[in-house]
Amino acid sequence: MRLMTVIDASGHVLGRLSSFVAKRLLEGEEIHIVNSEQAIITGDSDSIFKEYQTIRKIGSQRKGPFYPKRPDRILKRTIRGMIPYQKPRGRTAFKRLRVYVGVPSELEKEKLERIEKACEITTPRYIQLADLCKRLGAKF
Repeated sequence: MRLMTVIDASGHVLGRLSSFVAKRLLEGEEIHIVNSEQAIITGDSDSIFKEYQTIRKIGSQRKGPFYPKRPDRILKRTIRGMIPYQKPRGRTAFKRLRVYVGVPSELEKEKLERIEKACEITTPRYIQLADLCKRLGAKF
């Protein structure tokens, strides 16, 4: 039996949350992340938007690389970047991850965990993942 953890992403800094989750996935934990749209990215909102917009424009429609614009998929892609997902160990770790927008009905009764080190905001300038995704054109 695997240990399953449900993490509430609201108020967590995207990169810090991703690094903690990636490490725990590689250790064999099964992790479900809820409220992915409420994770935050620190920095100036306009420069963050321009950065994500240029990432999305790289490549072509046929060949990629394909970069998501939904908040749950952006969070999952960020975690994927911190895992050796092209090797068998990383691939199995990545399969143990589930990311949701909001809280699904089957996880409502579960105890939500917060990672305190990932909640520390050092700057007053940040943007929520939901706002970034709406500016990128996501419909969720």
